[in-house]
Amino acid sequence: QVQLVESGGGLVQTGGSLRLSCALSGRSFNMFHMGWFRQDSGEERKFVAAIAWNGGNLEYADSVMGRFTISRDNAKNAVYLQMNSLKPENTAVYRCEADWGDDGTHWYPRRENEYDHWGQGTQVTVSS
Repeated sequence: QVQLVESGGGLVQTGGSLRLSCALSGRSFNMFHMGWFRQDSGEERKFVAAIAWNGGNLEYADSVMGRFTISRDNAKNAVYLQMNSLKPENTAVYRCEADWGDDGTHWYPRRENEYDHWGQGTQVTVSS
């Protein structure tokens, strides 16, 4: 079974940076499209960023454009989210999600319900 484990969350002041990591095991990482989603208390899960299996297609939520950067290292079976210029509204649990890309279907990176696997998330808290 595919498993994903996130790390790198923590407490940071406004304007600071964090680097989230997500490691996938159990299946060929190179064939997964990867996404980051967030969920804060009382809100629905929302799209943050995504990257295609080959790194050739990147998507970002408007709210993080220019501040966050998603990347992947297929040799390490890992995807990352570099978070710069953090704001209090970025406070949330960030979850890594994987979508199998070798099934012949179109990829909709912003649709959370189309991802097949996910981790338990890592907490990001940004103080004023």
